[in-house]
Amino acid sequence: MELTDIAVVAVTEAGADAARSIAIALPGARLHGLAERVPDCDVPFTDTIAHLRTVFSQGTAIVGVCAAGILIRAVAPLLADKRGEPPVIAVSPDGASVVPLLGGHHGANRLATTIAAALGGHAAVTTAGDIALGLALDDPPEGWRVANPAAAKPVAAALLAGQPVRLEVESGTADWLSAPGLGDDGTLGIRVTNHDIEGDDELILHPPVLALGVGCERGTDPAELSALARESLAEAGLSAASVACVASLDLKGDEAAVHLLAAELGVPARFFTAAELEAQAPRLANPSDVVFAETGCHGVAEGAALAAAGAEGRLLVAKTKSARATCAVAEAPSGITPSTVGRPQGRLAIVGIGPGAAAWRTPEASRAIAEATDLVGYGLYLDLLGDALAGKIRHDGAMGAEEARARHALDLAAEGRSVALICSGDAGIYALATLVFELMDREDKAAWNRLAIRVAPGISALQAAAARAGAIINHDFCTISLSNLLTPWEAIERRVKAAAEGDFVIAFYNPVSQRRRDQLPTAKGILLAHRPAETPVIIARNLGRPGETLTVVRLADLDVEMVDMLSIVLVGNSETKAVRRGERLWVYTPRGYAKKWEGQ
Repeated sequence: MELTDIAVVAVTEAGADAARSIAIALPGARLHGLAERVPDCDVPFTDTIAHLRTVFSQGTAIVGVCAAGILIRAVAPLLADKRGEPPVIAVSPDGASVVPLLGGHHGANRLATTIAAALGGHAAVTTAGDIALGLALDDPPEGWRVANPAAAKPVAAALLAGQPVRLEVESGTADWLSAPGLGDDGTLGIRVTNHDIEGDDELILHPPVLALGVGCERGTDPAELSALARESLAEAGLSAASVACVASLDLKGDEAAVHLLAAELGVPARFFTAAELEAQAPRLANPSDVVFAETGCHGVAEGAALAAAGAEGRLLVAKTKSARATCAVAEAPSGITPSTVGRPQGRLAIVGIGPGAAAWRTPEASRAIAEATDLVGYGLYLDLLGDALAGKIRHDGAMGAEEARARHALDLAAEGRSVALICSGDAGIYALATLVFELMDREDKAAWNRLAIRVAPGISALQAAAARAGAIINHDFCTISLSNLLTPWEAIERRVKAAAEGDFVIAFYNPVSQRRRDQLPTAKGILLAHRPAETPVIIARNLGRPGETLTVVRLADLDVEMVDMLSIVLVGNSETKAVRRGERLWVYTPRGYAKKWEGQ
């Protein structure tokens, strides 16, 4: 079982360092922290028990750097099916003890061993099979599947009792099955096979030895490809549980039917170039000149299956066809490790990390960063990621070289990498998301068009400044960049006048630079013609970072010397108010509730 969704939970400052080390060591892990004690985390929470129950109910593995009793009390009311429960592991704050509490044979024991190695601690594994036999029959190595998990218990019990157990390896290799008692005899047995069979007195294990090669027309119904694949396997008596990957030509890298089939089977989709598939031409059962003319290789389904199975692989199922799809199956004698064959579909996440503080980073953004192999961004923005940089390939870009960064991110993803293009604030607000799509629109590159692209939103400077000051954008507002580097000043000035006449709250991005000092005073003059001199103005600088400042002044008193390149300026509308309560000055824009109250 491969764990890709792990919550590393820290509830004290003392355990925060260990939790961060664990999160770095485990792919797919995110740091969850009690907000008042662990502020710099991916997912903050305020109620420990409630949060643990929510995470557990979602099926997420939990690594709690806390007392085991906290975890036990949290999840105890939810325990029902031990086969469906996610792993729960307790780790002492000093990292010395790592105790799998639940899910030992669903990844917890292996996870505990990995954590103990990373922290230099001891994994207190208590399940009998792991201790006495050195293996868990119902938690085999990655890629292996158990056809009948209920049979693992009597087989393990027989081995623990010193009774002989048959081991029959029909396909692949099973070096990990080396416990004392395994041999040629025994009432109970273990059968390693790629065939779809049932066993009353034996545990059926399916090794990852099959490569499912597929081809299809553009826009093929996923149900058609799925039905063809399953029929091809069934007619050959093969088990879908032994499929290690779905393989195809790289031109199909963005084909929904291929990816949905891989997801349905719970395996990766891997892709090969036409040249790589053409290298398999001498081994094809059904080479086609028509296919070669269309794709540059004589066979997609058979070629992809054989390429994934490797030089020693053999074709088990020759090409079968439906109206719009083809399928073939090849076997690798010693198993297939999908990450070593072909390449995955390239992925590009355009990620807004907010102002910079981890607590202001969305869970989606944190997940995108954790899943990436490569991070592309302006050096300062990458530095703000802190521990999230660990294990990633870093690609620094210069300020002002936005197009180069976006292009580099697209090219890296086109190589089959998982790339995160890092932006401050929100990726779609004066950031790089639009540049990525503009480049794709303008250049129409096939390799870029096949990418899986998503945009992960972040907290913008506008939202952060408004929240720090109160509620200035609680009514109609707009944003205007005062930089005329890419937009003519005449257009910017026209927008400022329209916003002033419309009485919008305005957020000015890029208000000044070292050489650009006239635009903000001009905008101020335009606004003073339409709203009171007392209108509150918020100047926010370095929000969420060291040196954060928040200043509130009257519009009439706004001076360009108060603002620098790290600032955002929010100007209220004609109704925006600044009110002092206690030691705090709050700024808010009414939405009309006062009139509603008057009507009552």
